[in-house]
Amino acid sequence: MDAPEVSLDNYEAVYEYYRGHQQNRFVAKLAYAALALKYRPRIAYAPGAEAALAALLGRGTQLVVAVNHLTESDQFTLAATAWRTPLRRVIGRTRVLAKDELFVDPAQRKKVDMMGSIPVFRSKNHGLRAVSDAGRVMMDVAAQRLSEGDCLAIFPEGTCNTEDPRTLQHVNSGIGHIVSRAEKLGCSPALLSVGISYGPDAGQVKSARVFIGTPVVDLGEKPMDIARVVQGDLQRAVDGAVASY
Repeated sequence: MDAPEVSLDNYEAVYEYYRGHQQNRFVAKLAYAALALKYRPRIAYAPGAEAALAALLGRGTQLVVAVNHLTESDQFTLAATAWRTPLRRVIGRTRVLAKDELFVDPAQRKKVDMMGSIPVFRSKNHGLRAVSDAGRVMMDVAAQRLSEGDCLAIFPEGTCNTEDPRTLQHVNSGIGHIVSRAEKLGCSPALLSVGISYGPDAGQVKSARVFIGTPVVDLGEKPMDIARVVQGDLQRAVDGAVASY
């Protein structure tokens, strides 16, 4: 299937395409390795988290990786982190939710497609009513990919935190709806919270400190309850990243 134009008016064709899109895994691994050499984040773990993460991945457990959002370079920091952690084994099998603007320029789209991204039409850009139907389909596609064995990476704040990088912005129920829908499809994903801090100068993206929390395997069933679990757990990961400076 040829890649359709990523536009809100065309959302049905867009999500039908990303329902089955698979990037070249070898090329993806090369790209992640290159980003790890360039960005070199300093990574710390909650006690026991590295072993717990490796054990879950060894059992084939799907992950929902929740990451705080500070700059437009966070995706590169996350990719570099994946290469330097047990997450390396799911490179090429991880979908990353990304704003639709990143899919407009053909050259940039080629890169985000290679990273396994799925476009998200945000209400802040298009209006809440306009994106409601597209949002429901996007969540269905994300849940389906989880149920088929992929992992999923999400920046659940939805926008860069330019006010107080130490305090997580509100996590809405979208991540909860995705997990809840995946559970109804027979998947039981675990939550992995990844906190990023760039210290006092957020522009120094190559000086990132990353803190990986202990995976959470019991997320509940109701979307709002799941979102509250994410809010608390991701804030603890952010605290860990900030404290590492």
